[in-house]
Amino acid sequence: TLHLTLKSLLTQSVRPDRVILWLAEADKNAVPPAVAALQRDGLEIRYCDDLKSFKKIIPTLSTFPAADVTTADDDLYYWSDWLKQLLAAADRFQGNVVAHRLHRVVCDAQGIRPYREWPQNILDQTEDPRNFATGCLGVFYPAGCFHPDVLDRNAFMRLCPEADDVWLYWMVRRNSRFELHSGHQHEQVNWPGSQAVSLWKQNRQGNDVQIEAMIKTY
Repeated sequence: TLHLTLKSLLTQSVRPDRVILWLAEADKNAVPPAVAALQRDGLEIRYCDDLKSFKKIIPTLSTFPAADVTTADDDLYYWSDWLKQLLAAADRFQGNVVAHRLHRVVCDAQGIRPYREWPQNILDQTEDPRNFATGCLGVFYPAGCFHPDVLDRNAFMRLCPEADDVWLYWMVRRNSRFELHSGHQHEQVNWPGSQAVSLWKQNRQGNDVQIEAMIKTY
C-alpha cells in the first residue's frame, strides 16, 4: 500500500519542494515497482542506516539542516489539503511545531502518568508544554525547532529506539518550543491490511519505558 500513500503526498493542493522516501540500505532490492515508478512524478528514494522509526526525520535533518520538514507515515491516506492546512497553521504559530494530531501529557505528584492515560486527539492551539504531537497524521517541524542534540544517534537509539515522537517532543521542549494542533480535524484512514504489523501496537506499552529513560537522562 506504500505507493497509495506516496500518490496522496505527490498530489497535494500545495506541492512540497521535495517528497522523500527514506529506506534502510538493506531494503534497496525490495522496492515495489509501483513505488519505483513514482520517481517519474517527483518522488525521491534515498537510503540510510536502519534507524527504525527515526528513518524519516534524522537523515532529513542531517541532509537538509536549514529546511522546514513535514513528516508523514507510510500507511495512511493524506487528504488533498493536508499540507496546505499544516502550513497555514505553521504560519500562525511561527517557530513552533504543528501537528494534525495531539495528545496531552498527564502529570501528578509522582511524575508523568502512563501513556495510556493521556487524553488523545486534543485540539489545543496554545503554547502548552503538555501538548504532545503524534506523527501518524503528519507533523510540521520548522527549521531550528530542535535542540542540537536531536541528531545524537547514540542517545536516541539507546533511550527510545522505537519512539521517535517521544524523542522529538523532548528535543522541541529542550529548545523552548511548543507543539500545537493545526486546527483541522480529520479521521485517520489506514489502507486495508496495513495494520497487520504496526509500531503503535507495541508502543502502547513500550512508550512508558522509553519516556522513563528520557526523564532519567534529561
